[in-house]
Amino acid sequence: MGIRARQLASGAGWRVSDVVCTAGPSDPAFEERHGSMCIALVTSGTFEYRSVQGAGLMSPGSLMLGNSGACFECGHTHGTGDRCLSFQFSPEFFEQIASGLPGTRKLAFTAARVPPVPELLPVISEAHSAREYHGDEDEFHELVMRLGGAVCGVLSSSSRARRAPTIRDEQRVARAIRRIESRPWERLTLGELASDVAASPYHFLRVFEQVVGVTPRQYILRDRLRRAAVKLRSSDAGIADVALETGFGDVSTFNRHFRRLFGASPGAFRACRKSA
Repeated sequence: MGIRARQLASGAGWRVSDVVCTAGPSDPAFEERHGSMCIALVTSGTFEYRSVQGAGLMSPGSLMLGNSGACFECGHTHGTGDRCLSFQFSPEFFEQIASGLPGTRKLAFTAARVPPVPELLPVISEAHSAREYHGDEDEFHELVMRLGGAVCGVLSSSSRARRAPTIRDEQRVARAIRRIESRPWERLTLGELASDVAASPYHFLRVFEQVVGVTPRQYILRDRLRRAAVKLRSSDAGIADVALETGFGDVSTFNRHFRRLFGASPGAFRACRKSA
């Protein structure tokens, strides 16, 4: 039996790891204690999970929940091995997320497991994709907060309609967008954008997505790719120069994101303009 964890990203109060377990039916169930608040997305395999909140069979797409300091037990009676994407929150960081949700009062999970309900599928799929495509720290930071907020919402049955953004919220989002527009090459973190408009990171993330339709990181990335596409079609600047001018630190990252959004490499995209 063995557990191997590889840290993918971390920040103040949070950490994301890729965790692989090779335990099987012949291995005894093992007991551990959660060192922090935990949401683990199962991406392959199955295992039995038991904690003070309850018990359940964990399967791909489901989320294992753990409260800081709580003991738990895992077993592999039905098969060998599993792989999870583990999101760890300090109690203080998790409280920031929970307190930003209307109607959420408890700062602890009340269930051991959440199935892949429709409300969670978008953020679950994005988290899985971020691991496979080597997402950066900013992407995982957003995912940590979105996943934490989404799980809290499901557990508190707050899938009801959200409070509409206020005029002040819209003003904050507009200010953030103007800052992004004025310095498109600058690396702007979620914390910096939120601080600039006097909002908590989670509240800013939530209202930005409500107002704009995408998260701040997604907006910045797509805005940069849009600018890059215009440059590729309207100038003969080298691809490396276009990448740097539009805020990408290296060409490989630029190529990867460009291909995912446009379905073609920057070179192929430019070639279409020349052949038209």
